[in-house]
Parts: sequence; C-alpha cells; structure tokens
Amino acid sequence: MTQFGNNRGNKYSKKSVNCASNGMPFWNFSIDEFAFHDIPDTIAYILETTGQQSLSYIGFSQGTAQAFATLAIHPKLNDQVNVFIALAPAMSPAGLSNGIVDALIKASPQVLFLLFGRRSILSSATMWQSILYPPIFVKLIDMGLSFLFDWKTVNISTSQKLAAYPHLYSYTSTKSVVHWFQIIRTKAFQMYDDEVHPPLSMSSKHTKVAKYPTRNIKTPIVLVYGGSDSLVDIKVMLRELPAQTVATEIPHYEHLDFLWARDVAEQVFPHVFDALESFTGAEHTKEEYERYRSARHTSLSASASFAAGRAGTGGHRRANSDAVDSDFSGAPTATNDDGDLGALPGRHHAREGERPATRSRDKDGDTDNETLSPASSPGGTRRARPPLGTAAATGTASPKFRSSSLLSLDGKGIRLGTSRAVGAVMRSPVNASTAGSSSDEGKRARGKAT
Repeated sequence: MTQFGNNRGNKYSKKSVNCASNGMPFWNFSIDEFAFHDIPDTIAYILETTGQQSLSYIGFSQGTAQAFATLAIHPKLNDQVNVFIALAPAMSPAGLSNGIVDALIKASPQVLFLLFGRRSILSSATMWQSILYPPIFVKLIDMGLSFLFDWKTVNISTSQKLAAYPHLYSYTSTKSVVHWFQIIRTKAFQMYDDEVHPPLSMSSKHTKVAKYPTRNIKTPIVLVYGGSDSLVDIKVMLRELPAQTVATEIPHYEHLDFLWARDVAEQVFPHVFDALESFTGAEHTKEEYERYRSARHTSLSASASFAAGRAGTGGHRRANSDAVDSDFSGAPTATNDDGDLGALPGRHHAREGERPATRSRDKDGDTDNETLSPASSPGGTRRARPPLGTAAATGTASPKFRSSSLLSLDGKGIRLGTSRAVGAVMRSPVNASTAGSSSDEGKRARGKAT
C-alpha cells in the first residue's frame, strides 16, 4: 500500500480547521513545524489507517530535510520507519549559483520578509501559469533554474516539462524560505532562528540556535544524489549523518532529474527497490543489513560490467545505470567486498561499510558509503522487480504499482505515467490538443488525436 504526503501551504493544501489561509497565523510555519508536528502526525495516521507496525519513507528534496529533522528529534519514530530513502537530499546547501543573489540572501535572510511579506511567497506563480502559453511558461522556469542554480535540465524532455512543471512549482510560507537561507548562511542544519541579526553577523550575541541532532538517527539511510546538483554538498551532509549511511551518486543528474529525467527508471528506481527489498522491518536487524550488503555487492559487479560495456561501445549505452560509488572519508581508492579496486580519478569512490553495531566514527565524524546498483547485468539474470509505480511512504505489506514511468504518446494524446520515487499521480491522460506543446512530439500527438 502506498500513501502520499503533502506539505501545508502549497496550492493543494490551503485549508485549516483553525485559521483562514489569508491570515498570518496560517503562514507562520517553517521546517520546524514539519519536523515537530506534520511528519509525525502523517506517519501516525498512515500506520493507524493501514494497521501496519512500520513503513518505509521515500523523500525528495525538502521532503528529505523534513525526515532528517523529524527522525533526529523523535527517537520513537525510528522504530516505525524501516528505511529512509532520500532522493536529491537536502540538508545544508552551499548556496545559490548566482553570486549577487546568494550574497544578498546570506547577508540577511530576513530581507525576504521585506520583499514578500510574512504570508506566502511567490503566490502569483499559479496566476502566471494559467495565463502564459505553456511552452513560454516552461522556458521561463528553465531560465529561472539556470539563473539561480545553474541547472540545465537537459535530461528532462520538453513534453515531460509541459506536463510536470505546472504541478511542481507552487507557493509556501516566506518563513520556511527564510529558514532555508538561515541554514545556508550558517552552514548548519539548524532550527529556525527568530532573532534578527545584523548583516554580516553569523550568530546571535545572546543565544545559540539548536542544530538538529541528525547523528542520532537509527533508521537506515540511503542517499541517492546527483553529481551535477548544486544544492547537495554531500561531504558536509555525510559528516552530520550516522556512520551506516549509504550514498550513491548519479554523476550527470541535477536536482529535478530524480523526478522526471528520461532515464529515471534505469538510474534511480533500482536503488530504491534494493533498499525497500532489504529493509522490511523497523528492527534494523543484522539479517537486513546482510541482505542489503548482498544486494549492494551484486550491484557493484553489475555496475562494473555496464561500465566496461559502455567503454567498449564508445560510451553510448545510456539504458544502463551510471551510478558510481561515493566515499568521503579521505581515502583515494575504492574498495568492495573483494578488495581494492584502485584509484578512479575524477569520481567519488566507496568502501563497504560495516553495520552500526560494529562500526565507529573517526575524529572528523566522516562516514564510509556504499554503492547500490542497476537492476540487471548484460550477461545474466537477477531477481524480478515489481512493476514501477508511485511511492512516498510504503507499509510493510507488498505494495502494488503501476507500470509506466514517463510520458507516452498514443492516439489519445499525451499520457503521463507514474514513478515509484515521486509523490504524484495524474490519473487521466492529458489531451494533446490542449497541451499547448510546440514540440514535434506534441504535433505528432495532435495529428494522431484528430
């Protein structure tokens, strides 16, 4: 069974039984409210509704930050979550790519309150979406992503952007965005700071804001991040996470690619399935870690075979997983269960990690990381995987999934499939005659539709 979470304050969640959405009390929330109240309440509701004892949590972007925070401050939740799978994880971003905007925000995050008020930020986004020609709206979003984050979005097709962008960008509270810029400014995953600091002052003279104690998390953590994602500083992140944390890098991926890249089914889903299949209970037993290590070892072997195949064919085999190992403990080489694989310049590498009960953290707090794998190898077979579908938090019962993961063009128009790693489903097809696409795909679809 699959359940989907939704944050308060976006265009799908603007009602409250306690206050009106046009009042300041409604918008007085930051990451702290998600961590202290919303995520625990969501998990409790899911477990009560499904009758399950535990669930698996899959988060994307801010959804991962909320899980990091809530698992760190609610010890009992660690006994209710089998595994935490973090896609494009966010904890302490380095900042924005645009130097001027980055410097302005870091100098005084509270400037956002002067620019946007203390209610919602960018509340006009849905208006522009409704009045702009869809390809123009997509172009403006791409320009904004390039300006702020230096993302090129080349891994996402135009037809996917037309279908997906209107459902991604919405508004939230100005306070939650200020909270993010406080985190960026202080380079620490901390709670919201109510005190106003003068420009260039990094901390309060009278108080010290508490950091989320993320090293206390007991739930197994699997990170899957993009090597081209400017919002992920994986070295800093791993220093603040438990020693058993596993990290997998997909080198050519940016932030949004984990939702809508053309090859997301090959690049991302196998890592998600490996974790879900290995950690099936909240006890986090030795046997679960052994299963995970076995899956990881098979994955490393398959990944090496894929890499050799790409090298032999000029590097054009894009259907296979490009995930590589990640290690930030300072070692210059990569190792697996069989021993040293040697230095691999230009890539992050991995060493096999031990289970939490047998591992210790070094002086710097650095952690070793492991690599997950593609779904199958060219020369052999592997266990059958479940059909692809959608998942945000999954119970211990075997979930059912839908079969499509990207857009398809047929006689009925553009049909949006679903992804197990994302939290949204479009149940009815989008008619190509109304999609407003100027691409060749849209034209062909409209021709078939008529």
